[in-house]
Amino acid sequence: MSRIVPYPLMMASLVVVWLALTSFSLGQLIVAVAVALVAGQGLAALHPAKPRLRRWELIPKLIGIVLYDIVRSNIAVVSIILGGPRRARRSGFVSIPLDLRDPTGLAVLSVIITSTPGTAWFDYNSARGMLLVHVFDLVDEEGWRDLIKNRYEHMLMEIFE
Repeated sequence: MSRIVPYPLMMASLVVVWLALTSFSLGQLIVAVAVALVAGQGLAALHPAKPRLRRWELIPKLIGIVLYDIVRSNIAVVSIILGGPRRARRSGFVSIPLDLRDPTGLAVLSVIITSTPGTAWFDYNSARGMLLVHVFDLVDEEGWRDLIKNRYEHMLMEIFE
């Protein structure tokens, strides 16, 4: 059974998301299951390393922090777009030295940064451990470095390393 369904949680999640994004019908269910089976086989062919989670209990806290930051960032971006206080806006890039080396932790950090409105993961130099992030409204570069290192990287290191 594990050869046919190598990643059951991922495949079930894919079916649920597929059905949530389309209309629920027998045809869509069949297509979703077929896509999930192909995606599961494709992922199994890559032989990804299993992530080691050292501190499971921090995951709900991280999810709460990320959701809070996403809501807060949505409000900030909407206020900028809809004409908040007029001041010179400057977007730019921030270089952030990272101590995090775990590939799964880095992947989670990239999802966190990119899913937060107004920020985007731009580049990561693994040899130097340097992350480049684009910020829509860059006011304080050092503040962004502190936010990513102390709010996200520290907790991801506790979870994955």
